[in-house]
Amino acid sequence: MKSLLLGAAAASVLLTASLSAHAQTAPAAQTPSASSLATPKMGTWGFDLSGRDMTTTPGDNFFKFANGAWDQRTAIPADRSRFGVFDGLGELSNARSRKVIETAAATANATGETQKVGDLYKAFMDEGKIEALDAKPLAPYLTAIKAAKTRAQMGTLMGKSSKGFGSAFFGAYVGQEAKDPNRYAVYLAQGGLGLPDRDYYLTAQFAEKKAKYQAYIATQLKAIGWENPEANAAAIVAMETAIAKASWSKIEQRDPVASYSPMSIADLTKLAPGFPWGAYLEANGLSKVSTVIVSEKSAFPKIAKIFADAPIATLQAWLAFQIADEASPYLSERFVNASFEFHGKTLSGQPENRPRWKRAVGTIDRTMGEAVGKLYIDAYFPAQSKTIMVGLVGDLRTALKGRIERLAWMSPETKTKALEKLSTFTVKIAYPDKWRDYSALTIASDDLVGDIARSATFRWNRDLARLNGPVDRSEWGMTPQTVNAYYNPQMNEIVFPAAILQSPFFDPEADPAINYGGIGGVIGHEITHGFDDQGRQFAADGSLNDWWQAADATKFKVQTDRLDGQYSAFEPLPGAKIKGQLTMGENIADLGGLLMALDAYKLSLKGQPSPIIDGLTGEQRVFLGWAQVWRAKSRDDALRQQIASDPHSPPFYRVNGVVRNIDAWYEAFGVKPGDALYVAPENRVRIW
Repeated sequence: MKSLLLGAAAASVLLTASLSAHAQTAPAAQTPSASSLATPKMGTWGFDLSGRDMTTTPGDNFFKFANGAWDQRTAIPADRSRFGVFDGLGELSNARSRKVIETAAATANATGETQKVGDLYKAFMDEGKIEALDAKPLAPYLTAIKAAKTRAQMGTLMGKSSKGFGSAFFGAYVGQEAKDPNRYAVYLAQGGLGLPDRDYYLTAQFAEKKAKYQAYIATQLKAIGWENPEANAAAIVAMETAIAKASWSKIEQRDPVASYSPMSIADLTKLAPGFPWGAYLEANGLSKVSTVIVSEKSAFPKIAKIFADAPIATLQAWLAFQIADEASPYLSERFVNASFEFHGKTLSGQPENRPRWKRAVGTIDRTMGEAVGKLYIDAYFPAQSKTIMVGLVGDLRTALKGRIERLAWMSPETKTKALEKLSTFTVKIAYPDKWRDYSALTIASDDLVGDIARSATFRWNRDLARLNGPVDRSEWGMTPQTVNAYYNPQMNEIVFPAAILQSPFFDPEADPAINYGGIGGVIGHEITHGFDDQGRQFAADGSLNDWWQAADATKFKVQTDRLDGQYSAFEPLPGAKIKGQLTMGENIADLGGLLMALDAYKLSLKGQPSPIIDGLTGEQRVFLGWAQVWRAKSRDDALRQQIASDPHSPPFYRVNGVVRNIDAWYEAFGVKPGDALYVAPENRVRIW
């Protein structure tokens, strides 16, 4: 699932990143009753009963009970490393985006954003032109690298990577200041690694991947005509291994307090004197910035020393490879194939590359996503869905308010602050009120690599311009056609793009219990992120600010340690256990989200008993609705990569790991001691 760097904290997204500045008063959710169902997309009332495995008892394996038959009959498509509900809706979104993009490309005398969207698609799909150019578009970059003879010159080239292709040992970005979220600041973060996580360099389970990475580097260096490709590839991997040893783990990076080290440029130079900060910052357009926020302070001097000690020839080869690797999807077939063989097959186990049109749609979504989003919304999004969602969010907010008020372990002082934060949540649904302006972006139908580079420059210049202006609270971190959702702690907002507001997450014709278990659980998940182990450290105004009574924080940690122990014991593949500390925020959000969904469903009944449908109670259907949205399966290599580097637990455990901590699940399905998922009441995790 996607992670959005927004100041000191990453936005918490549902899967592996404002209507007003204040809370809205939402109407009651407008969901249909069981007797008024029309024709739901799934089954006869919103749940696919045929996907269950009735030979499995709920208490032994609830995921399999709800989804086992689906799992058995579902094959992962050859052009994917995983497949499930998210992916199926992603395919639908891609097909719809393709239609509006191809319409734009076929529009005669198109102007403005329609012309740019169409021309970028034409550029990507012009295989003849791309094959004829081969590696020529990289020539200016490679010439500049070969001409760089000093470390300062290399620092300049690394700084320029923000405006085109390339990379750097340190990444610069602009985000909200963690302790003053009403202004933007410049952040610096560790970089330099080409593999998904430091574990790929340092642990035995990924030794084969590391060796294949070295071979891939040599292949790319040969493709661009770089001298001594094998020797340079070995030197690059050795250098990146040293960087990996110096780098913070992804678990350490989750600490927003430890990741917040503001300092002057003079102090930065003293901290990490081995790196040419002046040249790097000037090339980035940051020469006038007086203060930066360093994210991984203890790693900076070590990584800077690696840069200072590395031979210039190795730094040159490293940057040349980084550029070739990043540009490969936009170059001739030999580059595309080499990139896919490593990134797709080797790292993720994916047998076939995606069709060219899918890659084109993905590229346009990353470069001009909101321009496509306008067309997507006009063609495919029913306005009624937004109205119903506002009501559902109101129901979930009411549910959490009640849960906070009833918490036995939290003091009145902390409860007051928690309720204040909840009341100030901003909600964004479906699409932005203000669309992004792409008028400063130049797109040419015959220059794909140039288009991608200009897009990077456009984005970076837009970020630089923020430094002198107010925080844009209308901005979205996802496009409307994205099947996902997120919480941003510094905006204190929850965001639900249009594409996720579809069955099985949300279906106006489905049983309300299924909607509460699906989109209700998603809403609750994102709200809970405001109170997970990271989000709880941000106050109602979005600032990094400890608003907890010390005793309450201690009690909170007792429960999160228990949750860590549960998830860290799960072993999806031999030798690959879930990292409970890495996935902590998402695990807390899953648990809180489903609890809120249950409460909200009960509130919606207004004291009346829930109807029985196909022998299933309303509470049972809420749990089944949650389980249904996590239907997914992955190839082993993709699963190992997720376990190593993704803050989300695999979908199987987003069902089984959650329900075993909810008392209502035991009551709904008659789960007893001796069942495989049974946890004694005194050992169940109770947070929100």
